[in-house]
Amino acid sequence: MRAEVAAAVQNLVLERGYEETTVEDICAAAEISRSTFFRYFPSKEDALFGAVADAGERLRAALTARPPDEPPWVAMRRALDVLIEQYEAHDERIRRLTRLIVNTPALAARHREKNARWHALLRPEVARRLEADPADGSDPRADAVIGAALACVEAALTAWTSNDQPQPLATILDRAMGAFAPPA
Repeated sequence: MRAEVAAAVQNLVLERGYEETTVEDICAAAEISRSTFFRYFPSKEDALFGAVADAGERLRAALTARPPDEPPWVAMRRALDVLIEQYEAHDERIRRLTRLIVNTPALAARHREKNARWHALLRPEVARRLEADPADGSDPRADAVIGAALACVEAALTAWTSNDQPQPLATILDRAMGAFAPPA
């Protein structure tokens, strides 16, 4: 049900725009009541992002699966391939949704909240790779690696959506992350 409602929200916001799409519109398109909608999602924004709700878990699993001695920056870049593949699998539709998210302040803020949750998921593994204590809040290295990598993803998504004839998202992300270290 969550996936169906998320798909309905995506279709409506692509057709009408984010501000113009109401919860009532979503309920009508998904053929559900308002109470059912709010049982699954606390807000319209949550419904829009519902399709990527488990992406942070998949990213953490991909990071943990990387070779144990791989440097944290390289491991982060390679782990991000699971997200890049998801974006590129539905290229034009996802590009349009991403453009909407990047250009709508409320959605951009929600995107950053999602990244903050991912930060907490990724911190233990990045700290392990740095041979740091993940509970040591005075060591900024894990947070710096994660923050920089997620900022590179955000920059890559913005660049990817700014051009009608984009390069592959993986190439753009490699360029962004390459600004900090040689590409892996």
